[in-house]
Amino acid sequence: MPPDLIERFRADLAALGFRDGKLAIAVSGGPDSLALLALAHAALPGAVEAATVDHGLREASAGEARAVAALCAGLGVPHAVLKVQVASGNVQSEARSARYGALAGWMEGRGLAALATAHHADDQAETLLLRLNRASGVSGLAGVRARGLVPGTRLPLLRPLLGWRRAELARIVSDAGWQAAQDPSNTDDRFDRARLRKELVAADWLDVPALAASAAHLADADAALAWAAAREWSECVERSPMGLTYRPRAPRAVALRVIARIVTELDGTEPRGRAAARLFDALVARQPASIGGLVARAVPEGWTFSKAPKRAAPRG
Repeated sequence: MPPDLIERFRADLAALGFRDGKLAIAVSGGPDSLALLALAHAALPGAVEAATVDHGLREASAGEARAVAALCAGLGVPHAVLKVQVASGNVQSEARSARYGALAGWMEGRGLAALATAHHADDQAETLLLRLNRASGVSGLAGVRARGLVPGTRLPLLRPLLGWRRAELARIVSDAGWQAAQDPSNTDDRFDRARLRKELVAADWLDVPALAASAAHLADADAALAWAAAREWSECVERSPMGLTYRPRAPRAVALRVIARIVTELDGTEPRGRAAARLFDALVARQPASIGGLVARAVPEGWTFSKAPKRAAPRG
């Protein structure tokens, strides 16, 4: 491993706040995660543990997990195979939930300090373009964050490769003499990301690092909006006998986040962005509106949010 790559990776980890403890890495066996394994092992010898989550969705997955285990054994990196069951419904979403749940349990059992995943600049650029095509708001356009939390926990989740390109990660794996697994879904035209990836290869005029940098700038904007929404909540939302009253002062983008928080608190469900926007527009027009199980009204003292009255059961 060239020393400059090792130092670059160490610097990326340090920029994310990781300086001590053992680093957990998720290794699927694909080229990106194998590059993460190689970099982490070289940069943090003796301070890395790896896990492969076997979702059981493809026949090859068990063999791929065994291949990663063999690589880790050769490096002296402790490795675990985490088998999960994926619930029915949105397969990708359910698989993600099962994966992070299993990784969190493994980390807690091993006393590992933070989890690193192999998301890189090309992933980030693809995510930005996909979400632009779906009219996502600032939060969605920010893509994956460089630092966050493992879902449902307080464990740090780090993505130290967001400044790295897919091609240079593939070279690291090739130079190590490793054979990476190939997920067929990555080239399956039934998936939007696979189709977009093919288009990006042909569109050499697009600057992928610039797109990834734009996502990072949007993440900063998202954090600023979250800060403003928290302040708006503390200063402009108060309890009322029937629910909550909001006296809006902030611009629309901030008010929408406050509305979403109100709905989540009173109704127990997080509203979709379009639903919150329709509610906002109705209240600005001083029209009553409903969202989920709530009724909202514009009154002289602000906007009130309360549970919708239950309908009386029909008499039999």
